[in-house]
Amino acid sequence: MKTLSLFTVLILAMIAVALFATKSHKDKQSEIAQPTVPSAESLLGRSDVPTIGTVMAKVEIVEFFDPACEGCRAFHPYVKSVLEANNAKIQLKLRYAPFHTGSDRVSMLLEAARLQGMEIYVKVLERLLETQPQWADHARPKPDMVWELLSGTGIDLERARTDVESPAIKAHIRRDMDDLLKLDVRRTPTFFINGKPLRDFSPEGFSKQVAEEIRHHYQ
Repeated sequence: MKTLSLFTVLILAMIAVALFATKSHKDKQSEIAQPTVPSAESLLGRSDVPTIGTVMAKVEIVEFFDPACEGCRAFHPYVKSVLEANNAKIQLKLRYAPFHTGSDRVSMLLEAARLQGMEIYVKVLERLLETQPQWADHARPKPDMVWELLSGTGIDLERARTDVESPAIKAHIRRDMDDLLKLDVRRTPTFFINGKPLRDFSPEGFSKQVAEEIRHHYQ
């Protein structure tokens, strides 16, 4: 009887080890099958996006914008004035939300301009917003017209026409579009100030919320 009991114990122990090994394998497979979902903070805080202002600034504004958006054009002077007034304390990260027809092509042009330096990028952005009524008629958009409007910005047009077709630029625009869907961005411009959505969508509300973050981080 003692021999039989010992044999039984050994069998039960082997079964227990087998069951534990099977469970561990399934748990590992489950971890592999369920990749980590990026947080909203990580989606907003991408480092390889157009950034205006001081990189080490403690106040980060993320703007999802469409170069063909009238609201983006109207809001731009207020954003620019807040940046200029608080130059060392703020950085603006620009993300593309090409909701209008042809805006994806114009966004790609902006990225091609960025390859020639942020100074060129900013000048091209300013020109595109300035001339928006000429090329961004929503009933009859003319996105290809923008190439004719860039004289004086310093952009190398020949190089930009080549760069605009690069897979990296196309991938960048697709990623921004994927991110805005995950963040539930539905209109432009959409602002996040240190990760917080803009509470009051107005120039006054924008300035107030930025000022609150500056006071909080630069006391």
